[in-house]
Amino acid sequence: MSPAHDDIVHDAIVYDAIVYDAIVLGLGVHGSAATYEMAQRGLNVIAVEQFERGHVRGSSHGATRMIRRAYPHPDWNELVRDAYRGWERWERRSGQSFVSTTGGAYAHRDGGLQGGRSYPATLEQAAELFPSLAIPAGYHATVDPDAGVVFAADALRWAQDAAVTAGAELAFGETVLSWQSTADGVTVTTDARTLTARTLVVAGGPWLSKLLPETGVTAEVWRILTYSVPVGQAALQSPALGAFSVDLEEGLVFGLPEVGGAGAKIGIDAGLVWDPAVPVAPATEAEISHLVELLQRFVPEVDVTGGEATACLYTMTPDKRFIIGELPGQPGVIVAAACSGHGFKFGPAIGEAIADLVDGIGRPDLDFLSPGREALV
Repeated sequence: MSPAHDDIVHDAIVYDAIVYDAIVLGLGVHGSAATYEMAQRGLNVIAVEQFERGHVRGSSHGATRMIRRAYPHPDWNELVRDAYRGWERWERRSGQSFVSTTGGAYAHRDGGLQGGRSYPATLEQAAELFPSLAIPAGYHATVDPDAGVVFAADALRWAQDAAVTAGAELAFGETVLSWQSTADGVTVTTDARTLTARTLVVAGGPWLSKLLPETGVTAEVWRILTYSVPVGQAALQSPALGAFSVDLEEGLVFGLPEVGGAGAKIGIDAGLVWDPAVPVAPATEAEISHLVELLQRFVPEVDVTGGEATACLYTMTPDKRFIIGELPGQPGVIVAAACSGHGFKFGPAIGEAIADLVDGIGRPDLDFLSPGREALV
């Protein structure tokens, strides 16, 4: 239930008389998770999303996402641990299952991944574990027994519903026009009203640069394509196939097995630079053919009949790391951009981290994702 408040009409602008603890801009997975985690702590939160609920104009739509413990640098280990714990926490609270563990294999031309219980494996060992996966000769393989699939659409829907149940307000179809810092916090002006709060959380995904002009935060938006095949193929189910990626010169190819009624899919971590204000163009026949060829190369037993391509947006930072923390020179403004193509798995952990920061709890473990780090400028 929304908190009681009075609206004040002045110069044709509606001002909300409530001073919120936090205003969240964006209701993708990280904005939704932050809103939920703050609301369940008793904070007074409103989240504003420019599109309608369930839209396909950002990075959080779609049935499934990958989760894994294996990462290229130990900086990520604590946050990955928090992510797994966070999904367990959400599952306990919701009574739903959001993660299906299938194991995974990750192939790289140089070196490998680390973290959790992942370990280097020969191509023969990887093939024995996941017989449907064909890793190219000469690659290094990492096996991650804790890898799997997140039921993304279910999790996003639950987080939003649970946020409302906990007392948050969610405003869909409302566009942010501007925001500014004040002596007491922040003011956000939308196309419907003006809101005030102690803290602003910017979780706008592809609109990050537009929401944070002249701040030095740099991010580039890519149009990314995935290709999914219909369910019912035993060769694409665990244990024959797990989550996987193959490091190619053109980009990182990633794939998921068939789980929970969602078909296996493949994508590539590379794409055209895209203006998020423009609806994402559907895949061309040539692009679909390329995705099909990649899927058949790495999962030779696949039947691609009846498959479907989907387009979405990635917000890419220069170092492919997230941007989490207080904006330099802007007290009370927190950035929550867990982006760069590998962020959905961290949803509950990022939500918890943002709630901590709004509550005044320091998170030095996230300094490697600071908005002020040199790699962003």
